[in-house]
Amino acid sequence: MSSADILRAPARATSSLIADAFVASDLPHADAARCADLMTEADLTGADGHGIFRLPQYVRRLKAGGFNKRPAIAVSRTAPATALVDGDNGMGHLVMSRAAAEAIAMARDTGIAWVGVRRSNHAGPAGLYAEMPAAHGMVGLYAAVANANHMATWGGAELLLGTNPLAIGVPTGDRPLVFDMATSIVAYGTVKKYALRGLTMPEGWFVDAKSGAPITDPNKSGAGLLLPMGEYKGSGLALMIGLIAGVLNGAAFGRDVVDFNADDDSATNTGHCIAAIDIARFLPLQTFTAEVDRHVRHLRASRLLPPADAIRLPGDRRAACRDERLREGVPIPTPLLAQLDRLAAELKITPLRER
Repeated sequence: MSSADILRAPARATSSLIADAFVASDLPHADAARCADLMTEADLTGADGHGIFRLPQYVRRLKAGGFNKRPAIAVSRTAPATALVDGDNGMGHLVMSRAAAEAIAMARDTGIAWVGVRRSNHAGPAGLYAEMPAAHGMVGLYAAVANANHMATWGGAELLLGTNPLAIGVPTGDRPLVFDMATSIVAYGTVKKYALRGLTMPEGWFVDAKSGAPITDPNKSGAGLLLPMGEYKGSGLALMIGLIAGVLNGAAFGRDVVDFNADDDSATNTGHCIAAIDIARFLPLQTFTAEVDRHVRHLRASRLLPPADAIRLPGDRRAACRDERLREGVPIPTPLLAQLDRLAAELKITPLRER
């Protein structure tokens, strides 16, 4: 797809469209604004499968009753450093924002906090939430059970594992280092982007569930298995994340996971977990960030292995993408723009081009 097939929309325009669409779908104004902020941040940082791309799907679920529009999110402090958040089937961005805030507040008191989440929903990219504690001088760790099973356990052929993401955020003297990964070889949102734009997937992403042959047509991915990153290591990591973010919290895992791509009205009971570690309990924050910065300088100055032309560290692409998109706008492919225009007409709100 050429640059001529992509609209560059200012972040304020995409954010206002998202917020207006949610308000038109009967989400309270403050909640709509919070979700719009986080979805826009996803787009700015390059997580294109988790930002405005998801808006039509989220609106469908709001209209179908798949999300609780006015959840009573409840926090149970189970011990000085642990809590369990019941999201009451609210939008995942709202539930996880609350969980992250609780983790940060508890870690201020106890030095470390672990918050489990149940009865939540898809919350966007993992990096959003790992970065929240890092912005408060803490190490942040976040993991979740994905909202559909696209992988099998290593050696298996049944869809019993999700792309269960993991993210870690660490403060530096500048912006946090944020490592955000799916346990699959590629996030499923990327597969959906390929389908939307009519692109062919590389071999090695999907295999046929019966023959094991490669699948490169993203529209045929439903008949296949998404492969784990690192072979059995990715499969094992997805399993363990499912247990600590799902089973430990009384949330869905394995055969209990609801495919929210195909089901707009069932509650997903999505599970997440987030940990916050107060760096000041180990050494002064300024000392820590100075040491991180020193090591980062060493890494960046290290000798390159051909054909690499630069050292790339966690969060580099995120940061560069954010700077570039704040200047140039969020890229909206023509097929997605058509979907957003139809949605705007349906909801009777101002379309993206006019914002």
